[in-house]
Amino acid sequence: MSFDRATLLCLGLLVVLFAVQFVLPEYERLILTRVLVLATFASGYNILYGYTGLLSLGHSMFFAAGLYGAGLPAYHLGWSAPAALLAGISTGLVLALLVGAVALRASGVAFMIVTMMFAQAFFLMILYFGGVTRGDEGLTLLEASRQFTLIGFSVDLTSAAVRFNLALLLFSIALAVTLTLVRSPSGRVLVAIRENEDRTRMLGYDSFRYKLFALALSGALAGAAGAAYALLFAYVGATFASIQYSIFPLLWTLLGGAGTAIGPFLGTLVMTLLIDRISEYTSGYLLVVGILLVLLILFFPRGILGSVRDRWLPWLP
Repeated sequence: MSFDRATLLCLGLLVVLFAVQFVLPEYERLILTRVLVLATFASGYNILYGYTGLLSLGHSMFFAAGLYGAGLPAYHLGWSAPAALLAGISTGLVLALLVGAVALRASGVAFMIVTMMFAQAFFLMILYFGGVTRGDEGLTLLEASRQFTLIGFSVDLTSAAVRFNLALLLFSIALAVTLTLVRSPSGRVLVAIRENEDRTRMLGYDSFRYKLFALALSGALAGAAGAAYALLFAYVGATFASIQYSIFPLLWTLLGGAGTAIGPFLGTLVMTLLIDRISEYTSGYLLVVGILLVLLILFFPRGILGSVRDRWLPWLP
């Protein structure tokens, strides 16, 4: 089997990520585990914004849907981690389909506002049912719900090595989905919608159906990331449904390069490391990070990988 340069680059990245776990200190490995889960979230957002051109400010509800869809059954009903994970992914997917059926009837700024309103309503619902969700205080999953047997193998999600490799597996799936989509006929239609939706409709394509497909896939990946976050880090809280977790995936995608397969991971990694390192020296770290991001965007207006692809490496995925 032959691979092109783009596929080899993605495989190389996954190999490097697998190898670094053996040399990173425990704290850095924990940070990278979190980055991989959040990069899956950003990859889902990239499908909607980077490839389809739909700017959403409500993606926190899909992440939180996966978070609570997995966390609540595990906490209250004692579901095993695999069942809870599937519940979280399904919750994100179903919510995306329901929201999309309404929100996609708007476009442009109107779509952005409608998604933000849905997300805010979802956030307030979590707070309203605080007796079940514990609101801002959140829920801490018991160790028993994070230990299970799968195909004869015992899996313990309290193990740092297990958490890292499962997060890497999740990100690998998200990356494979992105690459497969981009190279498929459906992916080309999504890009055509991003570039000129009216012309795409004139060619006979049902743009609403394709946009709903993109939103559903994006919601499923966001839900998977949320479910994984709950199970791997044993915490479920309303903070993850707030507006900032709708802005974060947009920033990660823009920073790494919207419409690039690896861009969401790179953006998530760079921003996470900037916040982590600068916060060690000043309480005003967000101001410093903001200035650095502005400078970066000035020199790389299409994000890091997007600008590199435009200037030097057109084959980048």
